[in-house]
Amino acid sequence: MGRLRGALTELHRIDETAKRDWWLNRIHPLVKLVVTIGYIAVTVSFPNYRLPGILSMGVYPVAIFILGDIPIKDSLRRLRVALPVVCFIGIFHPLLDRRPLGTLGGVTITLGMVAMVALMVKGAYAVLASYLLIASTSIEEICYAMRLLHIPSILVTQILLTYRYINVLLDEADRMMQAYSLRAPGQKGVHFKVWGSLAGQLLLKSMDRAKEVYDSMLLRGYQGEFYDAAKEPCHIKDYMYLAVWCVLFFVLRICSLASVS
Repeated sequence: MGRLRGALTELHRIDETAKRDWWLNRIHPLVKLVVTIGYIAVTVSFPNYRLPGILSMGVYPVAIFILGDIPIKDSLRRLRVALPVVCFIGIFHPLLDRRPLGTLGGVTITLGMVAMVALMVKGAYAVLASYLLIASTSIEEICYAMRLLHIPSILVTQILLTYRYINVLLDEADRMMQAYSLRAPGQKGVHFKVWGSLAGQLLLKSMDRAKEVYDSMLLRGYQGEFYDAAKEPCHIKDYMYLAVWCVLFFVLRICSLASVS
């Protein structure tokens, strides 16, 4: 399986996971979006030198992995590109802050090392929380929740169409690569002489497909807003889910402040 086909398959698998009839998937999308935003905000609010408090916030992704029956191994494999990039953010802290904190096995531990690990953990938690939201909530439900938060419709529409357009772009690119491989059997990759023509053809075909999709949307009554009458209001279980996580985040944050004092 080629890389493009593999990426397209992974997107379809994430969509299938988000549309399962599982307990976590049935939680109202607005509640899950608010909990995710709150979790990221609380995690980022921890001081960089409060590593134990930051690590305690790992209870949320672990619980969501269990409640949503989301495979941890597959999730880490899908995030293998994003996580190293996020972890790279704090790599220079040991050079900027060399104040000694203690020794471990004969190695001097500095505050910069602690800050580096703290930033890496924060970034990893934020990426995992975002992925878990996508893996348990369809993109249509996420955009619906964003509209309930009064996020401008033009921004929500851009997010929705961009996510959906990735499938169109990858599908067109995969077809072109298959056609090229049939015309150049045994050749590894694409010869640099045809990079420009292939990129131009991909752009033109993608624009044609996008125009067809937009015309179909207009024929179905699209006027700048997505309407979905099937959405239900929040129920008791949704409010309980929100309350439990809010209380837990508050307790973890307060305990960290108490330990500082």
